[in-house]
Amino acid sequence: MSLTRDDILNELRNIKLPDGTDLASSGLLQALVVEGGAVRFVLEAKSPEDAANLASVRDAAEAAVKALSGVTSVSVVLTAHAPSSQPPNLKTTKKPAAPEGRQKIAGVKNIITVGSGKGGVGKSTVSSNLAVALAKQGRRVGLLDADIYGPSQPRMMGADERPKTNADDHIIPLVAHGVAMMSIGLLVEPDQALAWRGPMLMGALQQLLREVAWGDLDVLIIDLPPGTGDVQLTLGQKTDVTGTIIVSTPQDVALMDARRAITMFKKLETPILGLVENMSAYICPECGFEAHIFGHGGVRAEADKLGVPFLGELPLDLDVRLGGDAGAPVAAGQGPLADAYAQLAKGLVDRGVA
Repeated sequence: MSLTRDDILNELRNIKLPDGTDLASSGLLQALVVEGGAVRFVLEAKSPEDAANLASVRDAAEAAVKALSGVTSVSVVLTAHAPSSQPPNLKTTKKPAAPEGRQKIAGVKNIITVGSGKGGVGKSTVSSNLAVALAKQGRRVGLLDADIYGPSQPRMMGADERPKTNADDHIIPLVAHGVAMMSIGLLVEPDQALAWRGPMLMGALQQLLREVAWGDLDVLIIDLPPGTGDVQLTLGQKTDVTGTIIVSTPQDVALMDARRAITMFKKLETPILGLVENMSAYICPECGFEAHIFGHGGVRAEADKLGVPFLGELPLDLDVRLGGDAGAPVAAGQGPLADAYAQLAKGLVDRGVA
């Protein structure tokens, strides 16, 4: 049986605070995430003084969760309300001005965000492979990992060097597989958890957008975090986005959340470039049998229903996962998997949005 949020919450209810309340219902617990056997959460105190007194509670929580069956790693961050909401300095000295209205990024012709209503549908995989596929077709491509809390693009693109800055104190993006890429994961230690509240999160995002020396790009792909939160809202309100691609698996629960994402982007007046059905089919490498593990055709039907373009189907394949883990996107190679992403990229180029 897979580990769930309720398993963690039930364990944390056994940890009592000095005032008699339990940790799970105390209001301290924030940002609980369970991904397979990896568990991470934040304990947010009202003040730095309160946080200092809760160190033993944090240690007890970490030990209790780590002892649960199925848990492979635990990350517990003890933080407190900051006295001010100034954004962190991401190795730069200049602070971005608060833009009025939607602004372009200097030198960038098109900005495409890749979003999803929920996690686990392969949005980051699609982002990295689409960026590589566009670069193979001669486009000048950038890739921004906007998932501040869970950056994955450094691993998926095989880029792990610490970026340098130029004479203007702008961050120089790394180049991997012909793509200029930037991620908060390149600026912090790999195991460091970022317990930032909204204003700090948005300050970091604006710096990654506007204090990176992107150069002249035909398209900047932005890998959004899952859901419909602060990052999506801020981008939609302050950045001139060409359009958004929504990634979903065919199953109903994923489509339900994809509809919410589409509704949000429409309210922000961000064009929907289309829907992608990821993990559409699994073909057995031994016998060639095609299995529709998550269903099939649901995203195409949803696109028709909503009157937005259907951009194509992407298969569920072990090589996609292996390539992402190894920092070698399948789109960089040859074969049916690379061809699927090449077709998706060509469609965007033909429409003049990439």
